[in-house]
Amino acid sequence: MNTTMGIRGFLLLWSAQLVSIVGSALTGFVLGVWTYERSGSATQFALIMLSGAIPALLIAPFAGALTDRLHRRRILAAADCVALATVGALALLISSDQLQTWHIYPATALTAMCGTVHQITFSAMIPLLVPKQHLSRANGLSQVVFSAQIAAPIVAGTLLAAVGLRGVVLVDLVTFGVSLLVVLLVPLPRAAVRTASPEPGAPSIWSQVPDGWAELRRRPGLTGLLAVLGGFYFCFGIAGTLVRPLVLSFAGPTGLGFQVFAGGCGLFAGSLVMGVWGGPKKRMRGIALFMAIGGVALAIHSLAPSLALVIAIGPFFLFTLPVITGTAQTLLQTKVDPANLGKVMATSRAISQAASPLAYIVAGPLADGVFEPLMRPGGGLAGSMGQLIGTGPGRGMALMFLLAGVLLVVLGALAARPSLRRVEDLPDLMTESTGEDVREPAVVPAIREGQRK
Repeated sequence: MNTTMGIRGFLLLWSAQLVSIVGSALTGFVLGVWTYERSGSATQFALIMLSGAIPALLIAPFAGALTDRLHRRRILAAADCVALATVGALALLISSDQLQTWHIYPATALTAMCGTVHQITFSAMIPLLVPKQHLSRANGLSQVVFSAQIAAPIVAGTLLAAVGLRGVVLVDLVTFGVSLLVVLLVPLPRAAVRTASPEPGAPSIWSQVPDGWAELRRRPGLTGLLAVLGGFYFCFGIAGTLVRPLVLSFAGPTGLGFQVFAGGCGLFAGSLVMGVWGGPKKRMRGIALFMAIGGVALAIHSLAPSLALVIAIGPFFLFTLPVITGTAQTLLQTKVDPANLGKVMATSRAISQAASPLAYIVAGPLADGVFEPLMRPGGGLAGSMGQLIGTGPGRGMALMFLLAGVLLVVLGALAARPSLRRVEDLPDLMTESTGEDVREPAVVPAIREGQRK
């Protein structure tokens, strides 16, 4: 592998992806604010989140099959082009004062699907761009996008006041344009973008969608790892859904802003540490340890209705996210057949994304209909759990944080079991010889070569 070209290509693609995801997060936030202010409906606001989450979940397995079958640079470029056209249509609707709430749902769905295709394709390219000894660090840097998404609302509020809705969408338009240019122009090793040409009579892309799950089942322990990750993302989704109403039950919007900022700092710090450190050498034990640490931090949120407590402990919980996800991604990238890597990464993403919308759906009804009534003064658990974490508004959600934290500790214990630790003993199938020291042709020559084929 041409190491210099590969690392430079990774950094440029990573930077472009980061910029476009920040732009999308800014647009998503301000469109949500616009919808809520226009309708006053929390349901319509929630529908925006679901209109992005569900299509992204559905497209993930197909994105993996495409990644393993087609030219990856062209997949990235196509995803950016569709997203660019979608955001451009929103900008035109805003400029002509014709934007309606229903326009936002399909636009959110399209951009979410493009983002999923882009991220799955990029994750499959990382092992072919970065030497194996630096793979964990590269995966750690890839987690920076999560911290950027969490920090986006802080920037978006200021930007919305300065340039308005139209200005924020135009910023998003520029970020997609930058990403597209980088994808088209950055030199990349040929092996990172080209897959093996299908033989005559080869199975269709649609029939290959289940191959990711089949590949995982052939590797002992990997399906168990995904089950543990699904549980982790469910707990993370519960916490992400309820942390804002929990904070608002004992603090005001300003306090919530500080909490969001502190959490984003913890997530960003975890990503940078992973980028420098590369994660634990004993990866499954590292995942188990950091899940347990995250569980303890999540449970501590429940101990008192204190803004200082939540601001102090929240960053520790979010710090664990990039370590766990980056380490798990490295395991998947090195332990499966490179020919099925895109499908495996897509299957992994689909499982995690399925857990998150499930958490979004159940968290609110459980808090409002079950746990908050139980933790009221005189409620069913006021005399027991109420003695530990208090009673009153928000204490039901605090109990849910406590239970989610306990579940994370249990998941950490499961990850440390020998049946999952044997994932470490699987042979590394992603070797240094996977790449080729051949420069991928620039845009026009690549298109011409594709036409000759």
